[in-house]
Amino acid sequence: MNPTESPVPAAVEDLTVRYGRAIACAQVSLSVARGGVYALLGRKGAGKSSLVRCLVGAQKPDSGRTLLFGEDAWRHRARLMTRVGVVLEDPDAPPAMTPGEISRFCARLHRAWDGRGLRDRLARLGVPLDAPFGRLSKGQKAQVMLAAALGHGPELLVLDDPTLNLDSAARKALFEELIAALAGRGTTVFITTHDLAGIEAIATRIGFLKKGRLLLDEEMETLRSRFRRIRYGNEITAARTVYGTELDAFDAVRVQVRGWGVDAVVSNYDDLAFERFRRTAGVVDAEVSAMSLEEIFLAVAGEPLAPESAARGAAREGTP
Repeated sequence: MNPTESPVPAAVEDLTVRYGRAIACAQVSLSVARGGVYALLGRKGAGKSSLVRCLVGAQKPDSGRTLLFGEDAWRHRARLMTRVGVVLEDPDAPPAMTPGEISRFCARLHRAWDGRGLRDRLARLGVPLDAPFGRLSKGQKAQVMLAAALGHGPELLVLDDPTLNLDSAARKALFEELIAALAGRGTTVFITTHDLAGIEAIATRIGFLKKGRLLLDEEMETLRSRFRRIRYGNEITAARTVYGTELDAFDAVRVQVRGWGVDAVVSNYDDLAFERFRRTAGVVDAEVSAMSLEEIFLAVAGEPLAPESAARGAAREGTP
């Protein structure tokens, strides 16, 4: 890094976390660019929460390190966390405290506390300021924790699966509020999630985590441009498709031969290469289509991200 450049808000370097013989994270490295939204995707148990605890200095890794603004998060946590807002997987606040009391408590911890902003945000969302936290709905609790995390104007916002166990309406509301809160602020976000539909519209960089290993780490636009689904009829032989040749140029990650033809997911798509492919002997009626983030995850990780995704994925796979 150039000495004149500011360090990135968050970085993970060769992070390994073990629990006995079980490995939660295996030599994971990633970097969160300033002003970006990095989404780390993975199923429950993939190692996301272990990585987050290390990132915010709440857990010491077995090896490797995590950095906040260029400094070791474990060694300098108390000072660094004044620049960070955190929302954990399970909203956690004293059940008897009201959102108003939570705000006043946080004001004693942070010099630059925006109590009015918190009150206005919760009022807009219909969250009562005088109701005990324990009596709020799951969606309301999540909104209170997000508002509290944003209350001191953090440079970095860390969200650990904030929509887990929320219904679709509450998930939508939380992401809409997140987008509204971040618009024009330049706040950097690191979020772990299984909610692909919610994060796809705002993420600038994506990571896929499976069983503690980082399978993929790249810019969202790059990911979208290089992954495609190609479908075509094959008049020569299915074996040629399965064992190579016509799809070699596209780095196919999944090839399925069906009764009507071939359904392939490729990771190195190019328009000119596709035009040449369409003219290959035996290739008939070739079509190409863009893929959703959910479809890309399924192709790369080989598993649906969440149970509800599995049902949708199975329906798509069974559709000609």
